[in-house]
Amino acid sequence: MFDTASIRDSFECRWHEMRRGSLLEGFPEYVGHERRSVEIRLFEIGIVPGLLQTPEYAQALATSDVRRGSVTRQQAYERVSLLAERQATVARQNPLLVVVPDESCIRRPVGGRAAMDAQLQQLVAFADSPQTMPRVAPFSIGERGSFDLPICLSTLADRSVIAYAESHLRGLVERESSAVRPLLARFLQLQAECLSQADSASMIEQARKGMP
Repeated sequence: MFDTASIRDSFECRWHEMRRGSLLEGFPEYVGHERRSVEIRLFEIGIVPGLLQTPEYAQALATSDVRRGSVTRQQAYERVSLLAERQATVARQNPLLVVVPDESCIRRPVGGRAAMDAQLQQLVAFADSPQTMPRVAPFSIGERGSFDLPICLSTLADRSVIAYAESHLRGLVERESSAVRPLLARFLQLQAECLSQADSASMIEQARKGMP
């Protein structure tokens, strides 16, 4: 049996030990909820959601942040290594993972052709998993899109839902059901506008083959 309390304490301490400025305010708190989730719903714009990123894709993003001066090399290393821990923890918990990447996530090249090819192949593989449901939000939905910023919704074992959203400056965890319920409704509305899982896999594969 896993000592879940020790795992949780160690995991969350490492997040909080990261240097000032390497993570947005509120994100470590959200991660603590995420690792105990039975369902996770994610919408992302521009980049593949972290839980589905390959190491090469994640490293390319971190390296770019270093070049811009957003983080130090040490902070970039911590981000990538802790993302790997986060992915492993969620994999052990095996929640239902509903991921809605905006079409821009699969069209925007990151890390060069080889890294992007591997990333898109991994997204197609996720579409074959019964616990992972990637559904692309195509550009064609236009103004029917529900969100202008990324959103994370985590359902805990007691069926309560935690929401996490962020801007460029900060992240915010929301627990109040009066605030979270409308966000969940908007996410479900967005899902209705998305491509099916099979059509999403087809679009991702077409994007992969069409890369310059």
